[in-house]
Amino acid sequence: MPYLLGFHPSDSIIAIGLIGGPPRSRLHLTVRWDLPLAACGPDQVVPLFRKEGVTHVFVAGYGPASLVTPAVDTVTALFRHGGFTVVDALRVEGDRYWSYECSRTECCPADGTPYGHRATAVAAEAVLQGLVALPDRETLERSLDPVEGLAREAVRRMTRRVTEEVRDRLAGCGDPEEFAAEFVADGVARVRAVLGACASGGRLDDEQAVRLGLDLAVIRVRDEAWTLVTDDTHDVHLKLWHDLTRRLEPRFVPPVASLLGMVAWRQGDSALAGVALTRALDIDPSYSMANLLMHALRHLVPPHVLRERMPGPEELDREMGSPRTTWLLPMITLLDGPGDSGLEAAAGSSAQLSSRLRRSL
Repeated sequence: MPYLLGFHPSDSIIAIGLIGGPPRSRLHLTVRWDLPLAACGPDQVVPLFRKEGVTHVFVAGYGPASLVTPAVDTVTALFRHGGFTVVDALRVEGDRYWSYECSRTECCPADGTPYGHRATAVAAEAVLQGLVALPDRETLERSLDPVEGLAREAVRRMTRRVTEEVRDRLAGCGDPEEFAAEFVADGVARVRAVLGACASGGRLDDEQAVRLGLDLAVIRVRDEAWTLVTDDTHDVHLKLWHDLTRRLEPRFVPPVASLLGMVAWRQGDSALAGVALTRALDIDPSYSMANLLMHALRHLVPPHVLRERMPGPEELDREMGSPRTTWLLPMITLLDGPGDSGLEAAAGSSAQLSSRLRRSL
């Protein structure tokens, strides 16, 4: 279970949805709730499992009996009432587990069944297949902490240089519409080039990272990255957006953290998806992509629903039309950051640039 979740759970209840009964069941969905259970937490999982063709369910609660037993009773009753077969229901604490379904002392003793949960054949096979089980959810959250020290200072300096350059270009451009078309085209091309380089094992330097972060503030450029996620490119996207979520200055993070959340969700890693989307929303609570994906995550929407409705690059061009100056407004708000007040005098503040672009419409 830790390898399905990505971390070793505590104070949690987990439901695994299986298609077909033992011994030929196929794992299809895994859902986790924090304990104690929220009032309506598990209710929505029954229609989801039914829609997804789940027939059998395995339930496990992690934590003390006082916390786990009432939650397991609630969840198993919901599944049985919904017509599912509960294969087994367990409580796990420390290095022992207890079954709620079996009362035979020869296989399920009263003091619990000991088990190895780290140095086992299952753990070795999971690692071999690329699965990771972090010590706990807090470790997963810390894996997205911003880089610090010299790496942070280097990115900060590069951010000041790149934003100053873009402000200068904006302040001196003769035709804002032409500038918008050029900026969007360059951004789309950069997204494709970066993904190609990362697929070959490359890593962005600080300048490439900052320029891409600025590009992705434009929704058309961000959505180009979204449309390029495929089953064959998951790992490339996951590595790139994870890296940029940690490296970029906070105001640049919501688009890359949202892309990380989307890719993790597509892969079935709801835990990482939730952590990434929370990071985006902590910085910008109104960021629409993060809110959309978080809503889907909380309502247990299967990722294929959104994947099947996402248009391709050509459809985006048809639906959105030619680049317009208003597309650049989210990017322009990023041009002024901490310590940039001296640069405003030379190139004009983001508010002045925004006003100029609006007047050009």
